[in-house]
Amino acid sequence: MPSLARPTALSSFDSWIEVPQTVRRRGRSVIGPGRGGLRFAFYGRISTVEYQDPVSSRAWQVEAAGRVVAGRGRIVVEFFDAGASRSLPWARRPQAAALLAAAEDPDRGFDAVVVGEFERAFAGGEAQLVIALLASFGVAVWLPEARGPVDLARAEHQALLLMLGHQAEREVLRNRFRTSAAMAAQVKEQGRNLGGRPPYGYRLVDAGPHPKVMHAAWGRRRHRLEVDPVTAGIVQWMFASRLDGLSAAGIARLLNERGVASPGVYDHARNRHRSGAVWTLRTVAAILANPRYTGRQVWNRQFTDHREAVPGDKRSSRGPVRVWNPRSDWVISNEATHDALVSDADFLAVQQVTALAMPEDGRVHRYQLTGLLVCESCGRRLEGHWVNRRPGYRCRTGTPAPVRLRRTGRAGCTGRRPASSRRSSPAARAS
Repeated sequence: MPSLARPTALSSFDSWIEVPQTVRRRGRSVIGPGRGGLRFAFYGRISTVEYQDPVSSRAWQVEAAGRVVAGRGRIVVEFFDAGASRSLPWARRPQAAALLAAAEDPDRGFDAVVVGEFERAFAGGEAQLVIALLASFGVAVWLPEARGPVDLARAEHQALLLMLGHQAEREVLRNRFRTSAAMAAQVKEQGRNLGGRPPYGYRLVDAGPHPKVMHAAWGRRRHRLEVDPVTAGIVQWMFASRLDGLSAAGIARLLNERGVASPGVYDHARNRHRSGAVWTLRTVAAILANPRYTGRQVWNRQFTDHREAVPGDKRSSRGPVRVWNPRSDWVISNEATHDALVSDADFLAVQQVTALAMPEDGRVHRYQLTGLLVCESCGRRLEGHWVNRRPGYRCRTGTPAPVRLRRTGRAGCTGRRPASSRRSSPAARAS
């Protein structure tokens, strides 16, 4: 008759875990409900497939999970998310959501869940929520950091989960800070081009192998800006016209009348997000305010605002939008990195030019419907316009009527105020 083996000595972490006694049968251990012990479902994750190898990453996570369940059971099913951020809740990760759905089924094919690494599976305080949900289904969660199953009724386990959650958040913040600081130094000290679309008037050209040896071995290349002979002269004309007193709207109107291709049309492959086929005031203003035309590299002009209801929690995001940073936060290289299209003196002079409309009485007028009215011809928002001692609204695009927009097929805008704007009601007038 086989005899019961004595429990072996346990470490401080193992003392939290109730290890079942094993039965020796021909050199193999049998635990729990069957000959193979507990049946485990494995869960792992990688955040990106472009910079990580899913095969090798899954392999080491499975190996780490296998060491936890060794002698206590075996992994019978795997759930592995590739390309899912840890900030996403489990319900929004494809494989994690599938695991939760399988765990809810009473006829599931596993008894417990084992995770390859805490920081790969959880972020912040989500671990307690997921573990509690799985416990309600009768499924325990095993962690390598706990060397076994997690029991939320134990104060020690709750403290461990809190520590691991804070550590995972700290790693994200530390990597974010290091990356931002390194990119700022590369632009300011080295004049590196960190990617993105080239500004109108320039084009990207090869600048040799990547400065990092490993990246160069992978075949990655550096890029730099080179003057585009087709559009560089247009940019120079825009700066000269602005210095002569022409407004940004006037520059846009002249460019449209002359049939000059806008950035979205000229380089449509890199501007697929732009639906407009004409020059607008904002496009001209952005070009006139870009320091890269002085020959210096610029970074951090914009950032992505995830519009989180709870700061730091992407689950509460209303969708990302691009937002302009204050000019004091822009990072500009110390030295010139490419040929300039405008001198430093002319660029600074353009920034001092103002085109703010000032009525004869010197009062500042505000328009109640600004941003709410759109042009019936081109679909763009109308701008407030004070004329003949009363407020009105007009389109400043200024596209000749025969021109048709590429995507919509509608007739181009004439740049005139629509009839409804010319006969503005008292409610539409400025306060």
